[in-house]
Amino acid sequence: MLSLVVFLPLVAAVPLVVAPRVSARFVRWWWIAVAAADLGLVIALWVRYPGSGYAGEVDLRWIPSVSSGYHIGVDGLSLPLVALTASLFLACAVYSLRQESRVRLFTVLFLFLETVSLGLFAALDLILFFVFFDLSIVGMYFVIAGWGHRDATRAATKFFLYTFIGSLALLVGFIALYLTANPHTFDIVELTRQAPLAGRGWLAGGVLLALGLGFAIKTPTVPFHTWLPPAHTEAPAAGSAILAGVLLKMGTYGFVRIAMPILPDTWRRYAVVFVVVGVVSVLYGAFVALGQRDFKRMIAYTSVNHMGYIVLAVGAAGLVAGSTADARRLAVTGAVTQMVSHGLITGALFLLAGVLYERGGTYDMDRYGGLAAAAPRFAGLTAVAAFASLGLPGFSGFIAEFQIFTGALGVAPVATALALLGILVTAALFLRAFRKVFLGASQGPGPIADLTAAEGFSIAPLLVLAVVVGVFPRFLLDLIEPASQAVLDLLGR
Repeated sequence: MLSLVVFLPLVAAVPLVVAPRVSARFVRWWWIAVAAADLGLVIALWVRYPGSGYAGEVDLRWIPSVSSGYHIGVDGLSLPLVALTASLFLACAVYSLRQESRVRLFTVLFLFLETVSLGLFAALDLILFFVFFDLSIVGMYFVIAGWGHRDATRAATKFFLYTFIGSLALLVGFIALYLTANPHTFDIVELTRQAPLAGRGWLAGGVLLALGLGFAIKTPTVPFHTWLPPAHTEAPAAGSAILAGVLLKMGTYGFVRIAMPILPDTWRRYAVVFVVVGVVSVLYGAFVALGQRDFKRMIAYTSVNHMGYIVLAVGAAGLVAGSTADARRLAVTGAVTQMVSHGLITGALFLLAGVLYERGGTYDMDRYGGLAAAAPRFAGLTAVAAFASLGLPGFSGFIAEFQIFTGALGVAPVATALALLGILVTAALFLRAFRKVFLGASQGPGPIADLTAAEGFSIAPLLVLAVVVGVFPRFLLDLIEPASQAVLDLLGR
């Protein structure tokens, strides 16, 4: 069934490509139906998950000359991200009901991106992982360049070049892992069992550097983040939601799925570097976001901030000295929970930014004011998303950040204390943004229309899920915690 989950969107895109004539209305509803069916399959996969190990595992010969196979499966690390991916693509399908420009090509690209994203999170082979990783770059490049705003081509090119350099670094690291394994293999499960670079000193450090560079660019962390703000600012709303909610998680997921379990002793040796990078990203993202006047660019920098929390957590999990096993498990669990939380909340925020641009033709917050009077539903959902993003209790962000800080405090107290400052800055920037856009006297285009049904039904469920995770987190944590413990067991070898 997992192969069906992964490839259903791509198979559904084929009729849209080969059909000589098809109405835009049919294309939109076809996309929604396919995305909803795929989400239903993911839910069934979740319900049937046994609680540990891999579900839906398929292991077939693919490129036998290099021991690379079509090996896929989901566990407590990947299944939440598969569910997040399916949810966000369905939300974008509903949001795009009013899409008018080249609807068929737009839909085909998003169906392609959904298969690529699901495939990456399910991949248990490094070559398969790399193929999906690279194809995600190609798909998002065309989304930004084809449907972006004024400077879209330049932003798309910068995105492509930065992330493609990262993928090349990953490929070098993957080849090194293959060559040092005995027997040679690209299978992630087998490489995790072997830990082929254990005790290999500088060679292991070089491979971790290659993997770390590739994943850090994709995440992105400071100083590899400069492609992110222009890509988000110029991308269409649905593209930004997928870029932030799904594609950024490919980097942080790579740390947890590949770097930590395959290079355990090397990760422990250099864990402090990831702690420092995480804290710098948290603070830099928050303070730069505070200085933005562009609403969408502000949200983009908060993504750097929130991804920094994840990097801090996985780094703290590698600092064994002065840390208990429970604390390290909390840190890893919090990191995965934060991936899900950030995807839901920031995906909703970028769709809301798209509503703002569609109404006023600009993201400049100084051009707005008093929108709450004319658009109360828009203001209400934006307020919920803003409070969720700053980690208030009752939202998924609180659950994730509480676990991260609890897991990191004992082993990295100074770094954790500095990261806490990021929450205060995030609160300040969202309150300032909400006041400028929705409260006070009108400064801009006058009365605007409130959310349409399509916009509301695409955004509200994401925020409802953020509240469900915040109030009833057990269903998610019960899935993640055994997998987090398995990562820690591997990391402790």
